[in-house]
Amino acid sequence: MRIAFLTAPEGVEQVELTEPWQAAKDAGHEPVLVSTEAGEIQAFNHLDKADTFPVDELVGEVTVDAFDGLVLPGGVANPDFLRTDEKAVAFVRGFFEAGRPVAAICHAPWTLVEADVVRGRVLTSWPSLQTDLRNAGATWVDEQVKVCDHGTNKLITSRKPDDLKAFCETYLEVFAAEAG
Repeated sequence: MRIAFLTAPEGVEQVELTEPWQAAKDAGHEPVLVSTEAGEIQAFNHLDKADTFPVDELVGEVTVDAFDGLVLPGGVANPDFLRTDEKAVAFVRGFFEAGRPVAAICHAPWTLVEADVVRGRVLTSWPSLQTDLRNAGATWVDEQVKVCDHGTNKLITSRKPDDLKAFCETYLEVFAAEAG
């Protein structure tokens, strides 16, 4: 499978990018770093700068059809930046319209709210997003990992870095089943 990892140029929580990325590679899949700007992204360990990672593709130059699924890592600043970028929001919305699976962890559902794709869905996130998600029409649950199939696609969500093992196992299992 070819899996898009969408991040802003800075602010992604490093472990929420690297662990799902490595899990995809270990399973024999092709992770692709998609961002809104060329060059490198700056990851963070909470509020401290961490490593940089090279961008593979620009969000305005790729299509949903090039990927089997989408992973949205968290970090507070990352989804906040992405939700203000029209091309990033359209890219995310496109996975829902195409019926392709999406996995989002921690603060990443903010981008889903902006894409208006959570109405009628059941998901989890970092606890501070629950009001935003409810206001956008979602049902918020406090679970390690949640798979929602009440919509055009499968949506996999988790709350925080401590949930990464379950998040990675679940998103890879669901993506593989959806890819056929």
